[in-house]
Formats: sequence, C-alpha cells, structure tokens
Amino acid sequence: MYRATPRFVALAIASLTAAGCASIIHGTRQDVGISSSPSSAQVTVDGIQTGATPVVAHLTRKDNHIVKLQLAGYKPYETTLTRSVSGWVWGNIVFGGLIGLAVDAISGGLYKLTPEQMSGTLLANSATAVQTRGGLYVMVVLQPHPDWQKIGQLTRR
Repeated sequence: MYRATPRFVALAIASLTAAGCASIIHGTRQDVGISSSPSSAQVTVDGIQTGATPVVAHLTRKDNHIVKLQLAGYKPYETTLTRSVSGWVWGNIVFGGLIGLAVDAISGGLYKLTPEQMSGTLLANSATAVQTRGGLYVMVVLQPHPDWQKIGQLTRR
C-alpha cells in the first residue's frame, strides 16, 4: 500500500491552488459574437482583420479590445469591448485563495468581456449638396443608395 508523504501532499495542494478556479472553469479566452446591420461588414479587432459579419471572435479575457466594422458606402463603426471582474472570483476566494486569485489575474481567467454579443448599425455615408445659381443641386456620394431613382445625368459639351 502506498502512503503519501507530507511533501507529496503539499505539492498536490500547491498544484490545485496554483491553477486558478476561473481559468479552469471558463478559460482565458472568450467567444464574442459580432454582427452588423447591414451584414457583410469587415471586422477588425485590435487592428487585426477577423472576418466579415456575422463572425465569432475568440478573444483574450485579459485585455480590452477595439472592434471596428467597415463596409463600402457606410461610415465606419467602432466600439470597445471592456473587461470586468468575473463572478468566478468568489470561487478563488473560497477554494483557491490568494495563489489562485493571482494566477487568474495574470492569465486573464479572472475577467469577462462585455458585451458578450455585439451588434453595430452602420450609417450610410451622407451626401453633400451644393446649390448652383440656376437652382441645380449637385449631390456628391461615394455610392448611390439602392432606393434612389436616376432622373438625369450631366454630360460635357
């Protein structure tokens, strides 16, 4: 029969408490769903292209993240996902003690990102109008809106 030595028991306890509770339960990364209206906007997170909406980004819990949505003909949309302390901190206080709390704080397991699902409404680029002497309005846009009706076109003489 094997009898555990005090050194083995101390090492086992240290191993269990060194692995933070929140890091074990929900990990150091978080999936965040990103969508937009209209869809198919290009998504960049912290300057790195992530895909087109709708997309799920696998982000570190440890840091705040800047999310930018871009689509031709629309103004860019930007927001920040912020970290806050997760409810799993109480598990560390009860089971992991200061060592578990420190491990989770360093690894990022102590935090959660908010919002967990993010949706951006992209606004169409606005047109600029200039009235000429004869009452003609000239509209300048990068891309016409699909609901607009063409009623004429200027030509050179």
